[in-house]
Amino acid sequence: MYIIGFPLLLGPLVTLHELGHYLVGRWFGVHAEAFSVGFGKEIAGFTDRRGTRWKLSVLPLGGYVQFKGDMNPASVPDADAVAHASAEECVGSFHHAPLWRRALIVFAGPATNILVTLAIFAGFFMFVGKPVPQAPESQLTVAGFSEGSPAEAAGLEVGDRITAIDGEVMDDFRDLQEAVMLYPGKRLDVSFERDGAERTIPITAASVEQEDRFGNASRIGLLGVRPAGVSFAYERMGPISSIVTAGEYSVGIVRMMVTGIGQILTGERSVKELGGPVKIAKYSGEQLSLGPLAFINFVALISLNLAFINLLPIPGLDGGHLAFYAAEAVRRKPVGPRGLEVAYRTGMAIVLMMMLFVTVNDLASLPLFGK
Repeated sequence: MYIIGFPLLLGPLVTLHELGHYLVGRWFGVHAEAFSVGFGKEIAGFTDRRGTRWKLSVLPLGGYVQFKGDMNPASVPDADAVAHASAEECVGSFHHAPLWRRALIVFAGPATNILVTLAIFAGFFMFVGKPVPQAPESQLTVAGFSEGSPAEAAGLEVGDRITAIDGEVMDDFRDLQEAVMLYPGKRLDVSFERDGAERTIPITAASVEQEDRFGNASRIGLLGVRPAGVSFAYERMGPISSIVTAGEYSVGIVRMMVTGIGQILTGERSVKELGGPVKIAKYSGEQLSLGPLAFINFVALISLNLAFINLLPIPGLDGGHLAFYAAEAVRRKPVGPRGLEVAYRTGMAIVLMMMLFVTVNDLASLPLFGK
């Protein structure tokens, strides 16, 4: 499943990402010299009538579109060639295109991944349905406590109805889970209703390591409360409302990603929770084994992750290019060749170090090497 799931997941997502760059570039008259799925040595390929080399490369961890005027696949400009280009060489050159066109071409890749995510989630809401809570008040009413429950120790009682966490209103038990799970060991202000009166008490969420059916461990926060009842009905949505809901759902996922990364940077979470290609391959195989719906949902999550990572302002990634274009728009002139060279070398070093780190991290977490 790992061997099947990984290329089935990453291949289409990388291809669609690069197609976003390619199609918008072609729309603006920029010539693409190469379109590659994968990095490194070419395995197979062909050259179309426009002179673009379409190829499959040996390392299936990404891809690139190399436009006219690029010095390498990372779209680093050849400063000397750009400065001394003839009128003929400027035609179809990426780096001689207007600034706004270059920015749109670069943004088109992550934007395509975002559109893929929205399309998948909207499709779920249209054809499977949105989960709607049944009797939401009973879902938030405390019916019991787990052993060693921090909520019980803080003074919560059976029959209390939780209304908000840190001021955020809770609509159902899933809201409660999402508000607590990301914050193991954190002090939360829990508002609840008892005998018609609203009260708020501080509760420190328990930090619990939980394993899924495949043995993947994650650290989550728990209050230790058992709801009076939890049930959901799936209601299909129309095209417009499903797209809006898909957008709201995607924004929620991005917020969780930002929160998780922030916790890793501040030491609240272990760096072992970071994952790379090996872990993605593992999870893709596991989700594929659960069926097509689970796998398609995982595709949407990874597509959103790809967009998020590519938009980080790191030189060499799409976000790095956009940061340079923003600087160029403010300065009214491009960043100098020396500055570009230093920035791109630093950025690529950061990316390569991160790739190496998460790969070693992934391998160390596999059962073959122990935990």
